[in-house]
Amino acid sequence: MKPNLKAIFVMACFTALLYACTGERSKTEPVELPNILWIVSEDNSPFFGCYGDSLATTPTFDKLAKEGILYENAFANAPVCAPARSSIIAGVYPPSMGTENMRSTYPTPDVIRFFPQYLRTAGYYCTNNSKEDYNMIKPDSVWDESSNKAHYKNRKEGQPFFAIFNLTVSHESSIHKSIPAEALRHDPDKMVLPPYHPDTPEMRHDWALYYDKIEDLDGQVAALLQELEDAGLAENTIVAYYGDHGGVLARSKRFLYESGTRVPMIWRFPKKYEKLAPAAAGTRTDRLVSFVDLAPTMLSLTNVAIPEYMQGYAFTGKQQAAEREYVHLFRGRMDERIDLIRAVRDEQFRYIKNYMPHRIYGQYIEYLWKAPSCRSWEAAYKAGKTNEAQSAFWQQKPAEELYDVSKDPWEVNNLADDPAYADVLVRLRNENDRWMRAIKDSGLMPEGMMSIKNKTQPTYDYVHSAEYNFDKIKHAADISTMRDMEKLPEIISLLHDEDPAVRYWGATGCLILADKAMEAKETLLQLLQDESPDVRITAAEALCHMGAKDQATPVLVAALDVDNEWYGYMPSTASKP
Repeated sequence: MKPNLKAIFVMACFTALLYACTGERSKTEPVELPNILWIVSEDNSPFFGCYGDSLATTPTFDKLAKEGILYENAFANAPVCAPARSSIIAGVYPPSMGTENMRSTYPTPDVIRFFPQYLRTAGYYCTNNSKEDYNMIKPDSVWDESSNKAHYKNRKEGQPFFAIFNLTVSHESSIHKSIPAEALRHDPDKMVLPPYHPDTPEMRHDWALYYDKIEDLDGQVAALLQELEDAGLAENTIVAYYGDHGGVLARSKRFLYESGTRVPMIWRFPKKYEKLAPAAAGTRTDRLVSFVDLAPTMLSLTNVAIPEYMQGYAFTGKQQAAEREYVHLFRGRMDERIDLIRAVRDEQFRYIKNYMPHRIYGQYIEYLWKAPSCRSWEAAYKAGKTNEAQSAFWQQKPAEELYDVSKDPWEVNNLADDPAYADVLVRLRNENDRWMRAIKDSGLMPEGMMSIKNKTQPTYDYVHSAEYNFDKIKHAADISTMRDMEKLPEIISLLHDEDPAVRYWGATGCLILADKAMEAKETLLQLLQDESPDVRITAAEALCHMGAKDQATPVLVAALDVDNEWYGYMPSTASKP
């Protein structure tokens, strides 16, 4: 029987079409790839005119927003640079890799590649100018150039480029060195202070100074865009701008509020590549996006298949995913102070789970205290000159927080105990639990314990193995952090568990309850000899609140000499009885 040539031809065409839709590069038909320019600023929230800020002087950003797509709900997954950049470069949540704590140096698991590596394989010339700060050991061959001289102009003729320019003018350090009031371009008297900031001269001065820095940033962005135009590349280049997290005055950077995680983000698509854009120029979108989405989005724009391990979703390009319902946020250790917080944000509400509610918000961090505004806030609180909203920063945290950001953008009215919002609280709490379980959240392991595990295998590999008993540890953390006296018998039972992470959370639960957990005192005294430094140190801190300083203090002092820097942070973070 003769073959049906017509049928074979139709099937071949169908197969070719199907293959082209998988996201893999076509091997028979060349694709002209877009250049992509990222402009990244440091430590700034959306203090731009195009975001409705009447105090801002930002003509470049305002023009860029008219030419591009402005994202109203873009979020850094972490409120500080290194963990935030970890999620960007890998497309994986840092708590899934053990890279949530500030300035970690853990190895990258074999399964994970930094997204520029995929772009280089696809033919891109990739440059970074110049901050990296990925919070983990960088693999080889990520960039063609990464330095303060790296530039797309050094590529081969006709080669597509991906270039990042990191601008530091708006960094937190910009308000550390005060300048005379008469040198400010923005008037301190016209500053609109958040309700949680006291009205001090230093606070108004630092706010005005920071608006000056945002204006300077606007000028630097203008220069980069003009350089692109002068090179004749604007019509072939997708431009993306975003801030690397919120900032910069106290209670923004480092904190899981809108002020610390909501960032400005604008994407501009030239006419040549407008089919890759998710919307028309001049659009303002309320789509929820977060930094973990950037890596898959870049692969979507460059016709590279998105690997399964990536945990984000492409929000533009040929592999654009459905809109996400939630963004997930996290905080671990910030500089020298230990904390553990998770958050979920939908279009209206923000839920925060504090796993260390006994630590005050305003733990002393040397770098943060360099700002005159921060020091003036602390002085006002100690002098009794702050109201309830302004005093909360210097007090212990609730176990849970819930804010309606549509009505309370500065997040000062906690609705977690309001019966009218009970359903919202449960929904977002459950979503946080689901997400932590899905990514195998490593943050439930104390950092010292994690660093020991990393000597034999990357954290990502460990938490995705059967050895990591996530559900058991998560349950221990949950019951230990709710300040519920009815849970004390179960908390005490955790102190006898074979898993040191569970014992650690049991000791943390006793620490949170302080002298109300006297029933656990004898067991805690025994734990001063525990094989795990995390358990010993936490038990010792708890005992300091139970009248056992003489027995506990030597353990805390000894921790400073342990050959593991993470254990030194634990006694330095300890709260006073």
